Amino acid sequence: MSSMAGSSVDLGHLNASLKAALHSVDEGVHIVDMSGVTVFYNSAAATLHDLEPAEVEGRHILAVFPSLSDDTNALLWALRTGRAAGGTRTLIGRDGQPITTINSTLPVYAGARLIGAVEVCRDVSLLRRLAEALQTLQAQLVAEAYGRPQLMPNRRAGAASHAFSDVVASGQKMRSVVAAAREASSRSLPVLLWGEAGTGKELLAQCIHSYSVRAWQPFISQDCAALPGSLLANIIFGTARCPWTGVSNMPGLFEVADGGTLCLQQVQAIPADLRARLGKAIRDGAVARVGEQTDRSVDVRLVATAALPAESRANLDDLVEELFGGADVAVIEVPPLRERRDDIGPLVEHFIRHYAQEFRSTVRGVADDVMALLRSHSWPGNVAELQRVIESAVQVMQGDLIGMEHLPAYMCRRDHEKAPTAGSSADEAPRRSGLPQRVADEEATGGMDLNGTLRQVEMNMICLALAKHENNISAAARELGLPRQTLQNRMKRLGIRE
Repeated sequence: MSSMAGSSVDLGHLNASLKAALHSVDEGVHIVDMSGVTVFYNSAAATLHDLEPAEVEGRHILAVFPSLSDDTNALLWALRTGRAAGGTRTLIGRDGQPITTINSTLPVYAGARLIGAVEVCRDVSLLRRLAEALQTLQAQLVAEAYGRPQLMPNRRAGAASHAFSDVVASGQKMRSVVAAAREASSRSLPVLLWGEAGTGKELLAQCIHSYSVRAWQPFISQDCAALPGSLLANIIFGTARCPWTGVSNMPGLFEVADGGTLCLQQVQAIPADLRARLGKAIRDGAVARVGEQTDRSVDVRLVATAALPAESRANLDDLVEELFGGADVAVIEVPPLRERRDDIGPLVEHFIRHYAQEFRSTVRGVADDVMALLRSHSWPGNVAELQRVIESAVQVMQGDLIGMEHLPAYMCRRDHEKAPTAGSSADEAPRRSGLPQRVADEEATGGMDLNGTLRQVEMNMICLALAKHENNISAAARELGLPRQTLQNRMKRLGIRE
């Protein structure tokens, strides 16, 4: 667009393929010229507002949306100021239901001259409704469980399900981490658990709550990377009822966790402005719902987790400063599995016992060569990756011992594959390719099942992505380049549990 001339945006030079591409994307695209007249309005935007493109193109924005004004419409604001805008907006559709979108609005320049503006929006109405429904259900369950203790079951809604006895810590490094977590649980300070993804930070967060004086109060957990920042603010702080947008009067997680522990996972994904607001709530012991000015007192202990590698110490310091300011905080680093190899054997035994019971399997251990490989593997997905590997092996195998043929193919490949030497025998070539022995044997005899091999490769890639992102399906789907629903469908087809 930067090459366009004239005082208005001209899309006439765009070919049919590009226009078709803009009409095929899931996001709504709305482009206006300097006078505020719409010059392009794609199919997704039209569906979102229950209009036809022809009803919008060639007309001024306010003629189509009379409830808006120069001050409330982001496109007109971008034209007036030459600046970008963004955020969440809620409007009422023709059916009377609220429509929530995440919008990005940008000015369009030709060189240094402003010639128009473009807005891209994504419908997150379903996500908002699901999040609010889950939030309401969580609040109701917590109120019921903690309001009538005589009816309280052994495992209550909003309760932590793990204690320090569940932590496998044979090596000195992990024993030191557990000791620090025990010490933190006996104090009232907020806690930040940090380390690579898949190291077991949420498990330790539950242990800290279970060992504290708040053990019989709610433990509420939220993955901050699973929601956009604007929706996350509504979930954490709650919302005041607004008759114009249809937003409900909803308590936030701080209020739901009152008296107990709020565990915010992956706080590194929280936008900077929301971090500052969180820090104020932690320091003041009070929150204001989105859309209201009145503070509500809360008694909540924050236990946060951050998925950061060891080399991100500078980012960690910034995160601590933004979230906690000058307040005291217990910061605990959880080491990656490659730095606590003494725990690999006990972890393998632990997971085998668990999944053998769950899947009614006769497996009782792993072969010696498998254990050697497990101890030497780099484990980029850490404990979560090891757990997935054992779970997958127990599901597909028959017999007592997990063998090399039951492991994912990627684990059996060598870092640097070597070509067979002139003196090597023919049956050594498949082994040098780094394939599991079962696959190598089939390859050598011409009996390889392509569909079965592709299925195993697909399962391996999905399990590794899930392990890397601590079973966060949305993050795993982004890494694999798949829509979230597609990944869930493939997991179901492959028998991979969420």
